[in-house]
Amino acid sequence: MPETDTERTRQGWFEERLGLSALREFLAHKQVPLHSATIWYYFGGITLFLFVIQVLTGILLLLYYRPSPAEAYESVQFIVTRVEFGWLIRSVHSWSANLMILTAFIHMFSVVFLHAYRKPRELTWLSGIALLGLALGFGFSGYLLPWNEVSYFATKVGTDMAAAVPVIGGGLARFLRGGDDVGGATLTRFFGFHVAVLPGLTTMLLLVHLALVQRTGMSTPPWVKDANPPQMPFFPNFFLREMMAWYGAMGVLGSLAALFPWDLGVKADPFASAPAGIRPEWYFLAPFYTLKLIPSHVWVFEGELLGIFGFGLLAVWWVLLPFWATNREGLLRTRWVTGAGVALLAYLTVFSMLGYWR
Repeated sequence: MPETDTERTRQGWFEERLGLSALREFLAHKQVPLHSATIWYYFGGITLFLFVIQVLTGILLLLYYRPSPAEAYESVQFIVTRVEFGWLIRSVHSWSANLMILTAFIHMFSVVFLHAYRKPRELTWLSGIALLGLALGFGFSGYLLPWNEVSYFATKVGTDMAAAVPVIGGGLARFLRGGDDVGGATLTRFFGFHVAVLPGLTTMLLLVHLALVQRTGMSTPPWVKDANPPQMPFFPNFFLREMMAWYGAMGVLGSLAALFPWDLGVKADPFASAPAGIRPEWYFLAPFYTLKLIPSHVWVFEGELLGIFGFGLLAVWWVLLPFWATNREGLLRTRWVTGAGVALLAYLTVFSMLGYWR
């Protein structure tokens, strides 16, 4: 059916103000490389999808949540027992947080094993690592908000670890706690981090990360020798496949939330002793268990201080991966990087399981 003058006028009005032709031009020419590892490209989009789920469910929870020690636990209890489908929204929010961090780790290791960090994508890697750090910050700050027994004492353990950092540890711990110990000021501060500071930083950095991905394009693994590998149009071909991946993620998320509702636990009592077997969330278990294994003193050094210093060096070394992954001649050290990735993945997996079971 031919367009009417009214339709053409309407399209011209939007085009003049929004410049939609540039978007159509971009979608028409953007391509995605086709090779044996193309499936790993979807995990970045899945992580973004789960972040959107976090924002939407977080807004709904924010309508009822009250960030004070006297009311936090009761407000969450009201959500899960009195608000219609409140238990499901909270469960979706909690499970999507864990799945988002899991897919972010998968995305990071896929970048390592596909060697997608190499020139000119160093800034893309750095922004991605920063986003992973912010996701862990979301997990740490949000864990305390229900103000239950486990989250309270886990936060004490986490802030005690921050206090052990050389030189800046005392100030860092007081900044996180809002005082000398975990209390009402800590809850208010973590709430501010969780709903304002971290979402703002994440949104800005996410826009930078996506812009860098568009600027440099999707990387082709070094084992693909074809200089011009087959390409798939981003829209609609890759986009529709990405939507199917989101649909699958939503199915997993909905099943977990409905079949395994997130437990509220017992209200925190700051004057009670810590329950036996207290441990942080799974994504902090590996360093937590490692610090437990280190003796209290190693030669003249405090064991915990030595462990935190070692984790700091490991983090810096991993962040700078694109810069040590090439030699002086500019050749990629693929075996070194792959070996480092396998070693780190094995360490995180094994020590997380040991930390959970012991």
